[in-house]
Amino acid sequence: MILAIDVGNSNIVIGAIHENKVCFVSRMATEGSRTEDQYAIYFREIFSLYQVDGESFEGGIISSVVPPVTGIIAKAVSKIIGKEPLVVGPGIKTGLNITIDNPSQLGSDIVVDNVAARSLYPGAVMVIDMGTATTMSVTDEKGNIRGGAIAPGVGISLNALSQNTAQLQGISMENPKKVIGTNTVDSMKSGMVYGWASMLDGMIERFQKELGTPLTVVATGGHAKYIIPHCKSNIIYNENLMLTGLNLVYRMNQKG
Repeated sequence: MILAIDVGNSNIVIGAIHENKVCFVSRMATEGSRTEDQYAIYFREIFSLYQVDGESFEGGIISSVVPPVTGIIAKAVSKIIGKEPLVVGPGIKTGLNITIDNPSQLGSDIVVDNVAARSLYPGAVMVIDMGTATTMSVTDEKGNIRGGAIAPGVGISLNALSQNTAQLQGISMENPKKVIGTNTVDSMKSGMVYGWASMLDGMIERFQKELGTPLTVVATGGHAKYIIPHCKSNIIYNENLMLTGLNLVYRMNQKG
């Protein structure tokens, strides 16, 4: 069993993977002020919750887009499982060729997502990850990560809307009753859900046209489950795409 950790700007996703199957998934807030001991305690409590012994892990792997927290998490993991985890970054085998202008600028989360998508789905793939930011990336049929697009996340957009307008309140992410809202709350829900769905449909169409080939489109991330059902495009929702990718990258980098 391996410990797979995805450190995002808002949340840390912790998963245990045994024989390529996800045993459990847990989430905690990303907090830069916590020490390695504090994170170690949180990890131990999560393992206890799911009745998993920290010493049962053969190893661990971390993907992080929050550099100040990466080293702290890695040290905490070492204390809990007794082994130094892999950290996705330069020098780690992924099986993909990064062809963007500056490969070092590509987030490890995008790389890992594309490793999983490339393994699971045929041909060229487009990955939509709807977290704190919404990232859209493409890997062609030869395994080249060609690039993508970045937009504000759904949560960021929703918070900005309510915080920067005097008469618009905060709302929760829920399915709108209809596209044409007849009150403020329903109108905001329509704008967020149908507006984002339309944006994704449009970007998928533009990506396919520019790449010149059909794309298998897969979506992941916390907000995807609210938006994807309202898209007109054929989009596969895979909530464990990142953990699948981390497992694959871990296996690629084991000697022998």
